[in-house]
Amino acid sequence: MKKKKRWEIVHEDDYVIVVEKPAPYLTIPDRFDNTIPNVYGMLSSSREHVFINHRIDKETSGLLLFTKTAAAHKVMSQQFESGLVIKHYEAITLGEPPLEIGQIDLAIGSSKRGKKGMVIDEKGKPSTTKYRVIESWSSHAYLEIKMLTGRQHQIRVHLQAIGCPLVADKLYGDGRPFLLSEIKRKMNRDREKEELPLLSRHALHATVLGFKHPHSGELMEFRSELPKDMRAVVYQLGKRG
Repeated sequence: MKKKKRWEIVHEDDYVIVVEKPAPYLTIPDRFDNTIPNVYGMLSSSREHVFINHRIDKETSGLLLFTKTAAAHKVMSQQFESGLVIKHYEAITLGEPPLEIGQIDLAIGSSKRGKKGMVIDEKGKPSTTKYRVIESWSSHAYLEIKMLTGRQHQIRVHLQAIGCPLVADKLYGDGRPFLLSEIKRKMNRDREKEELPLLSRHALHATVLGFKHPHSGELMEFRSELPKDMRAVVYQLGKRG
C-alpha cells in the first residue's frame, strides 16, 4: 500500500499551485517555531517565488491555493476579496442547525478579552456562511458549507453561534475527540486499553476550490474527497441512525 504524503500537489503551472493539505499540518510557518513543517515552507524551498493567497487552519484538511508570480498573486487576491473564489467545505457538527438549508449573516471580530480566537461582534467585519444539511442524526449533523466571505475561523465561529459547533473543536466546541463508545453504549471493548478516537481534530474539510486562472482566465475547479477520519464518523453515525 502506497504511503500517503503529508501533503500533495494536485495542480501546478507557471502561475498557481493547488495543494491538498491533511490535518494536522500547517499552511504557513508557526509564529513561535518556524522549524515546524508547513506547506508554504516546503513549497518555497524548491521554487523561486511562492505567494500565499489563503490559508486553512492546522486541523482543517483540504484544498489550498498558492501563486508563483507577483502578478498572479495580485489577481487572485482580488478574486478572494471580491468573493469570486468558490470555497466549499464539509463539516460534522455537535447538534443540528435550526434549518436544513440556511444562511448565517453575523459580523466577526477579534476577541477583546484576551481570549484566543474570534467572536461574533456587531462592529466586526460582515461575514456570510451558507450551509445545507447532507445528513442529520439526533446528536450530530453532516453539512455542506459555502463561504461567501473569508474571515478568520469564520465557519467555526458561525456554527458555534447557531448552537452546533464542529465535532472536536478545541477552541469553539467542547474539544472532545469522537469516540465510537459514545454512540455505541453496548460496544464490547478491552477496558485495559485506552480507546482510540475515530477523529481527534475538528471535523472540517475544504472540499471544493474554484477560481479563474490569473493568466488565462480559464475557470478551474478542484475537488477533494472527505478524509478517512471524517468518513469513519459519518459512517458510524449513519449506522446508529
